Amino acid sequence: MASRPAAVRLSRVTRLFDGLAAVSDVSLEIAQGERVWLRGTNGSGKTTLLRLIATAISPTFGGGTVLGLDLQAERGPIRAQSDLLSHETRLYGDLTAAENLRFSCRLYGIDPRLADSVLERVGLDEVASVRVSKFSQGMRQRLALARCLMRAPALMLLDEPYAALDVDARVVVDDLLITAHADGRTVVVASHEAPPVHLIDREVSMDCGRVITPASIAGRSGPSGDRGCPPAGRVPPRASIAAS
Repeated sequence: MASRPAAVRLSRVTRLFDGLAAVSDVSLEIAQGERVWLRGTNGSGKTTLLRLIATAISPTFGGGTVLGLDLQAERGPIRAQSDLLSHETRLYGDLTAAENLRFSCRLYGIDPRLADSVLERVGLDEVASVRVSKFSQGMRQRLALARCLMRAPALMLLDEPYAALDVDARVVVDDLLITAHADGRTVVVASHEAPPVHLIDREVSMDCGRVITPASIAGRSGPSGDRGCPPAGRVPPRASIAAS
């Protein structure tokens, strides 16, 4: 069977903030329709990598493609076909839950009648007319999930999607992974918490801004067995040369 085309293809991507590498020399390929768990502790670079793929930020060095589009030259078309769900839910507090979704419908050319069914699907139908400013963080997370379900983009990037969700709401995330798989959509779940194993196709680990392998983890273990990051401010040699 022929291999699937790549939904994400990164080549030696580095992102610096104030001279420090948040993501360092990452090369990564994710196939279309694949569900990937991007695992790592806080500060490992997961969120930065998702924001790079979503074109919320640009790489300092390196490049790649997302959905066959150039990561830097075709940012608009990439955003039109992808969705980043993060702690910044990008909701309007002065609008109700239903108004937020209907605004997204107008923005993306979606039938506004979908808003009501999606609100029911995430358990927010009874508060559809309540302003989002009155919502808890968990309710905001549910509404952001509803928007993602409604848009059904080709690429879904979920940053700690289980955070602040109760048991019932966590099922919504699992449902999204099931639906995405059935529709052939690509999902990347960045989380220190493992999604249900039967809902994930592959695991990718990050540490200190790099995609790592078991061998590289063993090679960097200190005397205590803890993994030590490079000294603060160190960037890959290639990046240092380019910056000089």
